[in-house]
Amino acid sequence: MPLSEHEQRLLEQIERALYAEDPKFASSVSGGRSKPARRRRVQGAILFVLGLVLLVVGIAVDVLKFGGVPILSVVGFLAMFGGGLLAVTSIGASGKKDGKDEKSASSPDASPDGGGFTGRMEERFRRRFEQE
Repeated sequence: MPLSEHEQRLLEQIERALYAEDPKFASSVSGGRSKPARRRRVQGAILFVLGLVLLVVGIAVDVLKFGGVPILSVVGFLAMFGGGLLAVTSIGASGKKDGKDEKSASSPDASPDGGGFTGRMEERFRRRFEQE
């Protein structure tokens, strides 16, 4: 759903005020969130592939066994698990950060117990009916 003209103007005013008040913070927040998340996804994928290779090599080569358990394969599985976890958690990391930033920048008259998505939606709903 696109923003109305009034909402777009308000967003532009807030943006200009942020750049005027704290340009260093504004530049750090503006577009740098996607690179770390992308980097973590790539690192997770590489770690997953490395773990897969270790798992297969550990099964194929009977070099390191402890009590009949191929240690190299266990290490490979753990690397696969860690890589998958790293890749999956990096997908939601930027969204979580956005939610925290919006909470701290929310209006002072917003209720503290409704700080999540529903709280913001309720606040917007109230503001729209107050304007009419």
